[in-house]
Amino acid sequence: MRALRLPFTTASALPFIFGSFFAGGHLNQTTFWLGLLAVVAAHLGANLINDYADSKSGADWHDPTPYNFFGGSKLIQEGVLTEKFYLKLALFFSTLSALSVVLIACVLQSTFVVGVVLLVVLLSWAYSMKPLQLAYHRLGEVAIFILFGPVPVMGGYFLQTGIFPDLASLVVALPFGFFTAAILYANEVPDFADDLRAGKRTLANIFARERAYLGYYALALTGFASVVLAVALRYVSAWALLALLAIPLALKVARLLRNFSSDKMRLIESSKLSIIIQTVVSLILIGSVVF
Repeated sequence: MRALRLPFTTASALPFIFGSFFAGGHLNQTTFWLGLLAVVAAHLGANLINDYADSKSGADWHDPTPYNFFGGSKLIQEGVLTEKFYLKLALFFSTLSALSVVLIACVLQSTFVVGVVLLVVLLSWAYSMKPLQLAYHRLGEVAIFILFGPVPVMGGYFLQTGIFPDLASLVVALPFGFFTAAILYANEVPDFADDLRAGKRTLANIFARERAYLGYYALALTGFASVVLAVALRYVSAWALLALLAIPLALKVARLLRNFSSDKMRLIESSKLSIIIQTVVSLILIGSVVF
């Protein structure tokens, strides 16, 4: 579970489930389950290759302590697993994702979905791996926004409707993208110094460390604003506004990032709360279309 970062798969599974139900009508069980497998497998592959790349770059070697929420799994640094193991397992899950998509293409009798998902898998690897290494060039949040917002939501919607692109499914995907990017951002603050030493330039280290919380404010508040936008456009029901009840949690995360920016143990709480916010908002949005 530490190597795969298995609990984090809710960040990809919930947006896909939302997109599938947002389509309305009868759920195609075959494409739904194959699509969910493809999304989760691609996510696991990305998690594994991220640990591999951060070990290669040295980013995960500056602090060997496993925090479980940021800084990598540390299993390579502890000598429990090897870099080669991570690479092989990442290839396995990425291949599993690709095979799931091939089966979907057979069911839909369309090769369009294969091309799209291959691009998604390449983007998920480009997040960590050379030559692009998006996470090392302040493009990590952009990649995460795309991979955990528009991709799973619009993908789930497409598998049920055959419609792509679609404005409504893009708009309702925005909260998922912003809140998942906020998780990444909250995890970057405790790694601030280690990332700089490894030459890893993130969105968080644009700011001085004590002002990094401002970036979290921007991501979280934009996420809540996008929920309001989806309701205003009547893409989801007013029940989705219950997501705004999570605003106090987001404010608490920002306070933690402001007051304890260099205290990794205290910032475990900010990472936990960021995940809770994304999960709660996702479940509320799912409920707003299901019920």
